[in-house]
Amino acid sequence: MNPEKDFAPLTPNIVRALNDKLYEKRKVAALEIEKLVREFVAQNNTVQIKHVIQTLSQEFALSQHPHSRKGGLIGLAACSIALGKDSGLYLKELIEPVLTCFNDADSRLRYYACEALYNIVKVARGAVLPHFNVLFDGLSKLAADPDPNVKSGSELLDRLLKDIVTESNKFDLVSFIPLLRERIYSNNQYARQFIISWILVLESVPDINLLDYLPEILDGLFQILGDNGKEIRKMCEVVLGEFLKEIKKNPSSVKFAEMANILVIHCQTTDDLIQLTAMCWMREFIQLAGRVMLPYSSGILTAVLPCLAYDDRKKSIKEVANVCNQSLMKLVTPEDDEPDEPRAGQRQADPAPDDALPKQEGTASGEAVAGFTSALPPGLTHSTERASVTLHLDGIVQVLNCHLSDTAIGMMTRIAVLKWLYHLYIKTPRKMFRHTDSLFPILLQTLSDESDEVILKDLEVLAEIASSPAGQTDDPGPLDGADFRASHSELQVPTPGRAGLLNTSGTKGLECSPSTPTMNSYFYKFMINLLKRFSSERKLLEVRGPFIIRSLCLLLNAENIFHSMADILLREEDLKFASTMVHALNTILLTSTELFQLRNQLKDLKTLESQNLFCCLYRSWCHNPVTTVSLCFLTQNYRHAYDLIQKFGDLEVTVDFLAEVDKLVQLIECPIFTYLRLQLLDVKNNPYLIKALYGLLMLLPQSSAFQLLSHRLQCVPNPELLQTEDSLKAAPKSQKADSPSIDYAELLQHFEKVQNKHLEVRHQRSGRADHLDRRVVL
Repeated sequence: MNPEKDFAPLTPNIVRALNDKLYEKRKVAALEIEKLVREFVAQNNTVQIKHVIQTLSQEFALSQHPHSRKGGLIGLAACSIALGKDSGLYLKELIEPVLTCFNDADSRLRYYACEALYNIVKVARGAVLPHFNVLFDGLSKLAADPDPNVKSGSELLDRLLKDIVTESNKFDLVSFIPLLRERIYSNNQYARQFIISWILVLESVPDINLLDYLPEILDGLFQILGDNGKEIRKMCEVVLGEFLKEIKKNPSSVKFAEMANILVIHCQTTDDLIQLTAMCWMREFIQLAGRVMLPYSSGILTAVLPCLAYDDRKKSIKEVANVCNQSLMKLVTPEDDEPDEPRAGQRQADPAPDDALPKQEGTASGEAVAGFTSALPPGLTHSTERASVTLHLDGIVQVLNCHLSDTAIGMMTRIAVLKWLYHLYIKTPRKMFRHTDSLFPILLQTLSDESDEVILKDLEVLAEIASSPAGQTDDPGPLDGADFRASHSELQVPTPGRAGLLNTSGTKGLECSPSTPTMNSYFYKFMINLLKRFSSERKLLEVRGPFIIRSLCLLLNAENIFHSMADILLREEDLKFASTMVHALNTILLTSTELFQLRNQLKDLKTLESQNLFCCLYRSWCHNPVTTVSLCFLTQNYRHAYDLIQKFGDLEVTVDFLAEVDKLVQLIECPIFTYLRLQLLDVKNNPYLIKALYGLLMLLPQSSAFQLLSHRLQCVPNPELLQTEDSLKAAPKSQKADSPSIDYAELLQHFEKVQNKHLEVRHQRSGRADHLDRRVVL
């Protein structure tokens, strides 16, 4: 510093002392400056006051010499003390050079800067609030200072500033929020602690409504919640808890829509505390904001659904996620399905603001997550919800489809997805049927799931699709949602109005396709694709086939299911599959409690409907000779059963064939055929029943089944009556062979025709095998 330079009104002694390396001498100089400034204040000499401050700032506080800077800082503090209440007029000139020293490399100088600013602020009190942002900015940097003395000094200044803000009603929150939003993303734990402490203070001031600006800082708060420091996490939990309490108290003033995306992002984080907290907020938002959250449904589901599959280690998150899921589902109502929607045959897409994709990356509070934008105005209140919110299904269905297609997803998540689909088909069927063709393949694929509960929920969705009136179209579209080309490996759609087997009013024809009012165009499509899947996945048919069909019989009309499957199998070109499928259907028909009513209907063929059903089943059952006989036993067509067994002599008797006869004998001993066994007591009226059973006995080798049936026939009273001619002339009371409605001769011809086709196919296979064997020998 140039000693010859004029620093008036500062005396040479003051200047010399301010530049001294000893603190005590600089302090003496500060007292002289304070005395000098007091005189200027008394004289109202503002020019000299400004000159003193400018000199201390430019020549000392901003000097290149460290001791001069220290002298300048203590001198500026002395000026502030001397000015007293008038210091507010010179705060800008007083504060700026001090804040510049906050960045000094010398830790002692940074400490003196804290001390000087403390004295300036202590004197000015509320007058410093217009300069709060620069003070806060400087303090936020000192909060992370490595020097403990500097940090201690900054904490004293921080407490003083908090007291001033708390007791004042002139704090400018609007201008402060941008700085807070910027600083809240600091990664330094001390800076984070500083930020959190200030948010707590501002939240506690009654005149400061920080809730209005919560969307600006919420993302940053969740970032801080993931800090490694336990104390900081705890402080952040407290802050978020206070905000949530205030939200519950004043939901009408909360900007739910502006914070929804932030919660969606943090509900997907790997940090358990952040995820649990965000999920709790999401739960409260859905319950408080109601339908305001609907535009964000796809994003919420993306975040919530995976949590439903968590194990007990994340039980709390799972429970809250389940509440979120249930609450969101309740927001969808029948009013969301517009009555004038185009019919399901018109596959048009929903324009949706929430086409949520799988988990998004990005954490900045200002960032918009792709697919989660909203058309709602901020802070929409409950009174305008219904009129303003429109449910768009594109994004929701995309998320549900994505989760259902993911084989790695947990069972509970898959169940929740299927519950959502079922709920949407119930509440908004017209809108949902636009998406049915895209959902149908994955719903069919889900039938191969390992969980019975998943399969049952899947069947509920498929059953709703198949029975909903909204699915009725003139053209159901492609049969499998894509190109459905007929080939030898695919099931064919029966042609309506084909020639039937019933003689009614002189015409020989009756449509056998199901056509009840409860079934729509998708029902037949479902049956075709289900059988197609059984055909391609024989293990599915073997392991889950009975469970699937029995469940469907409870969900839909059992008669329609058997009617349509029989119709489809009639044109199945894979005869081996047709035989296997018929055997499976027959076993289900005879043994399942779910089909009790259908069995009773078939026992009595007096009505046209029951006769029609019998004829339809019979034609397909012919793919398997033994099942055809069992169907005749069930329907009490004993004479026809006997005629069929007579034809068995012309068939190729294989081990599998004998095994099926063995199973039929076992079935005869089951409760299902109790009525049949009791009819053995009436030998006179049931001769063909006994003959049919003897026919089965003659087919069997000496086995346990042979012994079982033989013992049963030994219990028949008066067996000599079988040899009388009178028994053949009697008209059996329970015999249906003489029914004028059914052409049994044509049925028998059809049986022979089908069996000839099976025999031809077996011979072709055998011929190919022999040819291959000869090639191997050559």
